[in-house]
Amino acid sequence: MNITTIGIDIAKSVFHLYAVNKAGRLVLKKVIKRHLLLSTIAKLGPCTIAIEACGSANHWAREFNKLGHKTVLIAPQFVSPYRKGNKNDYNDAQAIAEAAQRPDMRFVPIKSIEQQDVQILHRIRQRLIKQRTALTNQTRGMLAEYGIAMNKGKKAFKETMPIILGDGENQLTVVSRTLFGELADEFTEIENKITDCEKLILQENKTNGVCQRLHGILGVGPITATALYAAVGDGKEFKNGRHLSAWCGLVPKQHSTGGKNNLLGISKRGNTYLRTLFIHGARAVLRHSANKTDKFSLWAKALEEKRGFNKACVAIANKLARISWVIMARDEEFKQAV
Repeated sequence: MNITTIGIDIAKSVFHLYAVNKAGRLVLKKVIKRHLLLSTIAKLGPCTIAIEACGSANHWAREFNKLGHKTVLIAPQFVSPYRKGNKNDYNDAQAIAEAAQRPDMRFVPIKSIEQQDVQILHRIRQRLIKQRTALTNQTRGMLAEYGIAMNKGKKAFKETMPIILGDGENQLTVVSRTLFGELADEFTEIENKITDCEKLILQENKTNGVCQRLHGILGVGPITATALYAAVGDGKEFKNGRHLSAWCGLVPKQHSTGGKNNLLGISKRGNTYLRTLFIHGARAVLRHSANKTDKFSLWAKALEEKRGFNKACVAIANKLARISWVIMARDEEFKQAV
């Protein structure tokens, strides 16, 4: 059938396939049940299979690659401009196939099983931290109804809750004291689960060569190193460090016209979690640069004096992302300039 490119709109049970030849003409249009998908793809000659980067996309990409095909993942926002007519499954598959044929299309790196394992750890940890924050905030609000004030934060919760529960002179009733005690126990349980996740992350950081090299960079600890590995692997999918930084949303947003370049704040595109970690790391680097005399610290201090603390942090985060790409993609070790 001379199929060169296939666009597949993936779902849970039903998959819509739109295959075209080298000229971009329709060759095959078909609906396939989940249990028949791999056997159908296996019967086709080697070609490019395009999928939207969404749930289960990495799994199907790995399976299609095992069958001898080249699989590419495309971000949904890059597929939408190629959709013709109303949104339906066939039109989505056609748009995916059309987008995959563009020579300047940007693709999403396919994650390995190992990367997904680390990513799951980080996502579970994020969820637990959100639960802990929600629990402490709810507890503070309910305590206020009994005339009891508590400071914000997990440290205040740990220190204050035992005192409140042990104080027989406050306005807590037997019922409310029991319920607040259960909330305190739930907080402890969540804290233990977060600790367990962080132990597994530290273990992965120790056994992963990429993470170990990243760990040597200023402002990049085990959490950031493993999160970066989970997101981009060895980073070789990016042409250079600026592309990685742009993918994290750490470069200026442009609004240029008429030959006049107008740079705004950072774009905030891409991976929000990584961007947050890099900026947190940059804050730590900037705070500890005050008493240092190496080139990086002097540059950071000069930038802070010129642009202010927050802008300097973003600039340093951008620099950290670029350095990280060099360490990952070129298999190098971090060497700090003196």
